Amino acid sequence: MRFSSLRVRLLLTMAVVVTVAVGTVALFASRATTSEFRRSVEGILSIPNYSIETRIHAINKLLAQKGGDRDLWEDMQYLLSGMARTSRARFVMADLEGNVLADSLGELVGTQIDPERSNPFAAFLIEREPVLAYLVPLEDTGLESIEARFITSVNRSLLVAIFAAGLVALLLTLLLSRSLLGPIGALTSAAQAMEKGDLSQRVAVRARGEIGELAKAFNAMADGLARLEQLRRNMVTDVAHELRTPLSNVRGYLEALRDGVIQPTPETIASLHEEAMLLNRLVDDLQELALVEAGQINLVCQPVQVEEVVERAVQLLEPKAREKGLAVEVCLAEDLPPVEADAERMGQVIRNLLDNALTNTPAGGEIRVSARTSDGQVEVSVQDTGKGIAPEHLPYVFERFYRADQSRTRSTGGAGLGLAIVKRLVEAHGGQVWIDSQVGKGTTVTFTSPVSAGLPLDAGHPLPSQPAHRVVDR
Repeated sequence: MRFSSLRVRLLLTMAVVVTVAVGTVALFASRATTSEFRRSVEGILSIPNYSIETRIHAINKLLAQKGGDRDLWEDMQYLLSGMARTSRARFVMADLEGNVLADSLGELVGTQIDPERSNPFAAFLIEREPVLAYLVPLEDTGLESIEARFITSVNRSLLVAIFAAGLVALLLTLLLSRSLLGPIGALTSAAQAMEKGDLSQRVAVRARGEIGELAKAFNAMADGLARLEQLRRNMVTDVAHELRTPLSNVRGYLEALRDGVIQPTPETIASLHEEAMLLNRLVDDLQELALVEAGQINLVCQPVQVEEVVERAVQLLEPKAREKGLAVEVCLAEDLPPVEADAERMGQVIRNLLDNALTNTPAGGEIRVSARTSDGQVEVSVQDTGKGIAPEHLPYVFERFYRADQSRTRSTGGAGLGLAIVKRLVEAHGGQVWIDSQVGKGTTVTFTSPVSAGLPLDAGHPLPSQPAHRVVDR
């Protein structure tokens, strides 16, 4: 495993955390245990006064019974040993010079101690000689070694506990890391496969929380990339188709003119001009979209009357609407305030929407252009009675090269750039655009444009009950 691996770093982090945490607890536990041990020993050796009085009474009783006997100190040794067993303490009796006469452990008899190292708890007169009784032995009684062994045992147990806790933590980390790092590994593998061009990669969303959200986001991204790739392929096909047909026509006419098969009549020149205009329109659309998406389009915004822009757009498309037998209504609210916009670009937006409505509305249908004010903006809507758009296509209709009807040809539609250009131009003006559609009933596209700053705005202008005027009759 590499150190840069998330699994390795997770294990190392867990090991450090467990070591520090358990080590800190062990340090405090060791100190607390040592302190408590010493306090307990001192408590045991610090016999209460009533216990001392009991010992003194027992010694006085022995002196009263055995005073002057030769085996007095043997009996005294026996008594002190019994006292040590019942009190778990050491008793020593010595004269004023420190000569030990009796020892509960029997180790110091005949030796000499330093009386100044401890205070006696009682004094007796035995055979006319003062004898002092000590509770705590003046020489090493082995408590220090007992304490050392006890502390060593405790520390050893704590070290074992640290090792066991660390081992268990690492094992748990290994087990838990599978559920955590498994989805991440799957995401990594899928991302690497996508990097190589396989856009069909998806990950199974089993985990919850952040990992599950990440997997869902990855799948959504993969779906978007796959859709964009499909759109790109469709675009290449569409552009090739859009270019091939007029180019083939232009080439055929030019070859026929060159070979003298046909004469350069006005009709022939008009046909060539029409094919050239188709090519020019496609190139212009592609260039327009590229400029808008790159933020390089130059907008000359100034107060613009919406009525004038709508009138010009409808008039330009009047011949096409009359030829197709469509009725176009213009229904504008009264006293519409000027909007802050580029008049040419706004006209382009309305023309694209009208052209889209004309393309998708069958003969005998109706198209309605309306406008009103709402929340400090002017809403412009283009409604048609066409076949409508299915709900599953609505989220994507503003994407470039997207076609809800994949069977469209040059006779029924372009390369799918019109609505994409509309969306970018509207957003460049600070507005929004959306679409409502019902299959079999028609489609309504609405966009907003901010009212020109500094101009008074009424609370809202309702649409009149009758259209302002009818531009084209069937």
